[in-house]
Amino acid sequence: MHLELRHLRTIRAIHDNGGLARAAEVVNITQSALSHQVRAMEDQAGTALFLRQTKPMRLSPAGMRLLALARQVLPLVEAAESEMRGVTQGRVGRMHIAMECHACFNWLLPALDQFRHLWPQVDIDVRAGLAFTALPALTRGDADLVISSDPEELPGVSFEPLFDYHPLLAVPATHQLAGRDSVEPADLATETLIAYPMDRARLDAFSHFLDPAGVRPAAVREIELTDVILLLVASGRGVAVLPDWVLAREAQNPDIRTLRLGRKGVTRRLYAAIRDEDRDLPFIQDMLRLARGAR
Repeated sequence: MHLELRHLRTIRAIHDNGGLARAAEVVNITQSALSHQVRAMEDQAGTALFLRQTKPMRLSPAGMRLLALARQVLPLVEAAESEMRGVTQGRVGRMHIAMECHACFNWLLPALDQFRHLWPQVDIDVRAGLAFTALPALTRGDADLVISSDPEELPGVSFEPLFDYHPLLAVPATHQLAGRDSVEPADLATETLIAYPMDRARLDAFSHFLDPAGVRPAAVREIELTDVILLLVASGRGVAVLPDWVLAREAQNPDIRTLRLGRKGVTRRLYAAIRDEDRDLPFIQDMLRLARGAR
């Protein structure tokens, strides 16, 4: 017998509804067409699938075997169909995030916590191991959204603006610069700068403050974790340039002071890089909305 999904749906509908008339409504065909389908199934099977002398109609032993199969197979098929509908409607999907910005965890995680309640069928992951190769990971499909402050011209990739921020200098409260409102690049020439282990072209302290002035700090100490950087600054082991949203939570820390970079300060913009093909997905748009309001 050549079985099709419609055959299993027919068997289940007739059994559950006790006759052809109501079953025909369930499978959305006429009663005549359903009756013809049942006869064709019985011809293929070489045996009766229903006991027609009973009311309501009952399945024969052969029909009961098919019903058992329908009970196993159809829920799996229907679940897969529902998931595929969710994918095409933008309710189901995957959002793996990579960040070129180490300090972004401070505002991103609360945004993701809101997101998971709104989109429970979207698989969320933060790909911390891709921090140094985030944009290549996006283009090859290993990440779906990249947080970056350095937009590039990449085919098939859009950089959506999130918000502006101000990199600030954090110094120990006992530091000679602690009483000032701002610093100039030359002030850091004798300092140990504590920074994330990244290409210096992607560090605000270098790309938008020190490098344009041709200044190098006396030493650079690379630390991966933001909290450890803050601990070292508070301990007098060096100074650090961090985003304002990180240093805002240190406002009550008596061991740290913050200063503007330059008299007017430095303003940077954070972006979310996404593939053009994903740009209009509802859950991607919602993540952008949450990210913009999260800082």
